[in-house]
Amino acid sequence: MRHLPAVEVRVFRGFTHKCAGPLLLALATALAAAPAWSATTAAAVAPATTAEARAAARKAPLALDGRSLTTADVVAVARGGQPVAPTETAWQRVARSHDLLLEYGRLGQPVYGLNRGVGQNKDQTIFSGDTLSDEARALSAAFNHRMLLSHTVAYGEPAATDTVRAAMLIRLNTALAGGTGMSPPLVRQYADFLNKDLTPVVLGQGSVGQADITILPQIGLAMMGEGMVETGGKRLPAAEAMRQAGLAPIQPYAKDSLSLLSSNAYGAALAILAAHDASRVLDRADEVAALSLEGLNGNIAPLLPATQGQRPYPAQQQVARRILSLLEGSALWQTDEQRPLQDPLSFRTVSQVHGAARETLRQLDAQLLVQINSSDDNPTVALDVSPPPGATPQETRYYVTQGKLRGAVLPSAGFDPTAWVVPLQSVGVALAQVAQSSAQRVLRMGDPAFTKLPRFLSPNDTTLAYTTIQKPVSLLATEIRTLSQPVSSDALAVAGNIEDVATNGPLAAQRVGQQAARLRTLLGIELIHAAQAVDLRTRAEPRRPVGKGTGEVLAAFRQEVPFLSQDRRLADDIARADRFLNQERGAAQ
Repeated sequence: MRHLPAVEVRVFRGFTHKCAGPLLLALATALAAAPAWSATTAAAVAPATTAEARAAARKAPLALDGRSLTTADVVAVARGGQPVAPTETAWQRVARSHDLLLEYGRLGQPVYGLNRGVGQNKDQTIFSGDTLSDEARALSAAFNHRMLLSHTVAYGEPAATDTVRAAMLIRLNTALAGGTGMSPPLVRQYADFLNKDLTPVVLGQGSVGQADITILPQIGLAMMGEGMVETGGKRLPAAEAMRQAGLAPIQPYAKDSLSLLSSNAYGAALAILAAHDASRVLDRADEVAALSLEGLNGNIAPLLPATQGQRPYPAQQQVARRILSLLEGSALWQTDEQRPLQDPLSFRTVSQVHGAARETLRQLDAQLLVQINSSDDNPTVALDVSPPPGATPQETRYYVTQGKLRGAVLPSAGFDPTAWVVPLQSVGVALAQVAQSSAQRVLRMGDPAFTKLPRFLSPNDTTLAYTTIQKPVSLLATEIRTLSQPVSSDALAVAGNIEDVATNGPLAAQRVGQQAARLRTLLGIELIHAAQAVDLRTRAEPRRPVGKGTGEVLAAFRQEVPFLSQDRRLADDIARADRFLNQERGAAQ
């Protein structure tokens, strides 16, 4: 295994550059000057990135130091193929952490997952004495392999490639933080797998979210040359894929296997990608709601700065400003005696509902940043710490106080991800609110009592138009609401009743991802209605202006889904609208 080159190129704001040449320096400087990329406001990195974009990304490796990874970085590596380059300081931290772990074991102390078993088998001794002896190493390596095999109990379909790449990146970065005690060759294997496009085929179900111990062993086995790996769009036996990439299998020992599997990297990967997708959908939701307000001939008063200032929630105000900017130049700014004084709540409360969803995403992002830049290991290795004054014998037993290395190996519950699973589920509840509002707007737009337009937005007396389409609207709203139900408190006691709580973090993240996909479909149906309503108004009043931003959205949408002049297969329109909302559009952003 070759060490990655010591080139540090920061692609996010606030860091220095150590570059190996003028080209890297120019790239790093240009990228560092770009606006910061947050998970809730960034333009998406599409899973199907062009070859040119991938090539450009590979010229600027993402520097990893174990402490500064962002959720947007995770998306860039997972979906955009950006390479990674751990910093020299981080590599040194990895080596010191591993050495400290071995030194602590050499003192004769029992260490969970090192010289003692795990779970209910924590009372079993794996080896005694010197952790570096040939006998201890052989016993340790055999135990590590058995642990990976026995913990591989996942089921279902393979996880998406971007999810597995995100999980590997997260685990790599948390190892670079210095709290795992992983051996350096294992840590380098993560970086090499990412950079050489080797993605283990990982069955994606089976984790209860108290560390993803049933999912992550599959990555460790692949790094040993076992199982299957996806590379270049093909699946190959891991040993063959590694041979072609010039990599040698690793042999986990010491606490390596426990570090491989006892992490929430998989759940965090799912959560980050789901939150990213939800953020994109919310951007589209603002645009669709703005066009729906025009279709209704609604009232802009609830969105005005003076109104918003009476209840100044920041995210709510952000949504209101964006919708007003989309409506710039619209007929809604002109008086209309036919316009109701009060619109239905699903129109009036858009900024409140969408703003609340954005706020939950902000809170989730803040918690996930801690998750992906710190150690969730048990035990955790703490470098350069000493017993506090007056420490009791129970405290001091965890410390190494003699020799070149100082620190501690501490039993921990850092694997509990409640801190981000709870706000993750709040995102699910918020998305259900967004869906409920969207569904209600669709139903109102088909009702002449609210729009003063033909029933079901029919263009003539013989076209049935948007009648039966209300059924999938109802089902989608129900599905999204059902998926919002919390799952974090629903778990059984396992491992001899010692593991008696769990969070179901991966399940919660998968549900949010499903919500985001269904919400996009629902918003597509709303967009179909909004576009039809606006077009009916402008056909009746050719001089009626449409908002600048909403007009751009409408014009782009009409290239995919034309005006409904007579009945046609609306299932095709629903699919096209869904794809349209999943596209990147500069003007709409």
